[in-house]
Amino acid sequence: MAVTLRAIQTVVPPTILIQEQVRDIFAAQPGLSRLAQRLVSTSFNVSGIETRHTVIDELTIDNDSAEPHFFDARQQLLLVPSTKVRNELYITEATKLFVEAGRRALAACPDIRPDDVTHVVTVSCTGFYAPGPDYMLVRELGLKANTQRYHLGFMGCYAAMPALRTAKQFVEADPNAVVLVVSAELCSLHLRTSNDPDTIVASSLFSDGAAAGIVSARAPLPGEKALGLDLFETVITPVGEGDMAWKIGDEGFEMILSTYVPHIIDEHIEGALAPLFARDASITAQLAAPLREETSESAAGGSEAAHVLTLAPPASLSSVIEHWAIHPGGRSILDKTEAKLELRADQLNPSRETLRTNGNMSSATILFVMKSILDGAATADGERVCAMAFGPGLTVESGLMTVIEG
Repeated sequence: MAVTLRAIQTVVPPTILIQEQVRDIFAAQPGLSRLAQRLVSTSFNVSGIETRHTVIDELTIDNDSAEPHFFDARQQLLLVPSTKVRNELYITEATKLFVEAGRRALAACPDIRPDDVTHVVTVSCTGFYAPGPDYMLVRELGLKANTQRYHLGFMGCYAAMPALRTAKQFVEADPNAVVLVVSAELCSLHLRTSNDPDTIVASSLFSDGAAAGIVSARAPLPGEKALGLDLFETVITPVGEGDMAWKIGDEGFEMILSTYVPHIIDEHIEGALAPLFARDASITAQLAAPLREETSESAAGGSEAAHVLTLAPPASLSSVIEHWAIHPGGRSILDKTEAKLELRADQLNPSRETLRTNGNMSSATILFVMKSILDGAATADGERVCAMAFGPGLTVESGLMTVIEG
């Protein structure tokens, strides 16, 4: 039985942040040291981001809000709202994104009605409320009152992967199950000015967005592309616990994202992927170095030939797995991944383009990348996809998938 992820849909809020403009605002904030000002310019300039989206309409340069909470445009001053103020906006705006993403996913699957949905799995780490987004999806989308609901909260950027794994397990346990998976993150609520290098890096990367998909045993419709969910794996790297973290402070959530994270990924990405690949016989066989029989001339130079066995070079990852959905935590992470795994530049295009146009939307981002791969004209039936996301711990979540065309 193939378990498929179908109808991946994405949503971003309407307010667009231009990276160069945001950089100049952050660099001009009072209280910044000269070192911090240089770090702001460097972090924003090398981020690989051109635009981001936010639910905070105050963050537009020309807004004329009489009582701003986040940004005083008249003074070009970033304000410091309390955690409560930030979370109240999360409750309102995250609900909209959760519901819209879920609605679009259902609309993209005409063979699945709201009454067919048996489970809802929601994902978010940028706010809290109860009854939460899982409840709101049931109510607003007209799902059955007895729909089973699960929320994965505060796990960070990798959380959409365990959400898909959980959905797959539900379907494997009950082939009639239909699981709506929705991730929504409002990272911009927690951006702030600071002299701290980790905070500066976070402010240059994070943004808002939502994505949803439907996991079931139902085959895609004619003309539709889906992802068969084959295998998932979790690995905690031996170092990095203090290099990526997410805590709740009095003035919003506080991100720790050290500049050492790309180096940790560079050192441990192969080891993190090894358990995943070991569980797939086809990939293991192709990556192995098989014995190859060759014919060579005899040592005496005569016409007699000797048969020798040599090790054939193993296939490269870039040829065995056609598509790579790498969470674009930042440009340097993608650069390290491409170099370490010897991937082709075009295989990272979905991740780089997602980063360029939307920034890092935490857990929702990997679903944006998967959608980009499925929407690609060159993506064909039977091709393999390796998805990977990184988060606090440092935790690496990975998955193997297969493109399925209806």
